[in-house]
Amino acid sequence: MRSNNINNLSDDDLLSNYFSTKDNMWLGLLLQRYTLLLLGTCMKYLKSENNAKDAVQQVFLKAINEIPKYKITYFKSWIYMVAKNHCLMQLRDKNKTTSITENEVIENEEVDIDSLKKKDEELNFLEASVSELNIEQRECIDLFYLQKKSYQEIVDTTSYTLMQVKSNIQNGKRNLKILIEKKRQFPNGK
Repeated sequence: MRSNNINNLSDDDLLSNYFSTKDNMWLGLLLQRYTLLLLGTCMKYLKSENNAKDAVQQVFLKAINEIPKYKITYFKSWIYMVAKNHCLMQLRDKNKTTSITENEVIENEEVDIDSLKKKDEELNFLEASVSELNIEQRECIDLFYLQKKSYQEIVDTTSYTLMQVKSNIQNGKRNLKILIEKKRQFPNGK
């Protein structure tokens, strides 16, 4: 298969090929797509390029071991959550092994932890809200914002007209805003 054809395969296609052939090449291609996303995510939490690079490698190993155990419907969200959880566990473990007294806690570190929690909560609201969009809006939002496709590329990839693509993106953004606001007001779903 030519590399151009491989690049056109969706995440689902690559996962499907992996499950049918058990060839790790398909998994490698899939993980390679998300190297920068994972590095950015790990940098956000770990604040160190070397630690982030190590974490990405550990996330890759974890993914290779865990993927066969799950039915993954949206790989990008799944791998992001694996990376985020890995980083949070590293931070938690680091905090357990570092013995410091309350007087030694720097005020800025407390703010960073609070802001991380807030960002994490916002990301959770966003992820949950995206999953509540209808399939057309979710697909167009994903292609436009996450995969950075142009309107025309979305038209070429899907069966939607240009007007439908624009409408799905516009309505999807509006609906996301409404859903996120509801989640902010009622975080426990009340």
